[in-house]
Amino acid sequence: MLDFLRPLLTKILNPLAKALNINPNIITIISPFIALLSAYFYAEGLLILGAVVILFSGFFDVIDGAIARYHNRTSEFGAFLDSTMDRFSDAIVIIGLVFGGYCSWLVGILLVHSALTVSYVRARAESKGVIANVGIAERAVRLIFIAFASFVAFFTSQIYFEYIMIFLVILSYITVAQRIYYTYKKMD
Repeated sequence: MLDFLRPLLTKILNPLAKALNINPNIITIISPFIALLSAYFYAEGLLILGAVVILFSGFFDVIDGAIARYHNRTSEFGAFLDSTMDRFSDAIVIIGLVFGGYCSWLVGILLVHSALTVSYVRARAESKGVIANVGIAERAVRLIFIAFASFVAFFTSQIYFEYIMIFLVILSYITVAQRIYYTYKKMD
């Protein structure tokens, strides 16, 4: 959904990637620890800090790929590691949200399930040769939604956080359906 931002992000990230001539897997491994910090802030009731750190975590999620592409260090293992660490990060943040009382355990479980399913469907499609990176609620959108919900809840009422998370669950399952349908059409 955010593919239209890719040229702008590339223009912004290339100078940073040039300056950071390190193994991109190091950045990938650091990312879940940043998500853990975000989860801690959410668990402690610090919505704005949780939101800022989750956005910073999202930045780490794009910089590792930018470094790998810029320095021609992309690899199958790097892609695998990145995807795995993203799943850890997603679950860690959602656990922090539930522990902090920002959403019910049921909504939290559905958030984790839908996030994992979105990624699983894409990975399974790719194992069949279909690049199914379609859909309205890819990972970047989910992180932005959580940050947005944090700001809304901070400045209005905490109940809106739960409502926005329910909406995010629905969007995530729609993304699963979009990816399944897209894969079906490509394999048909």
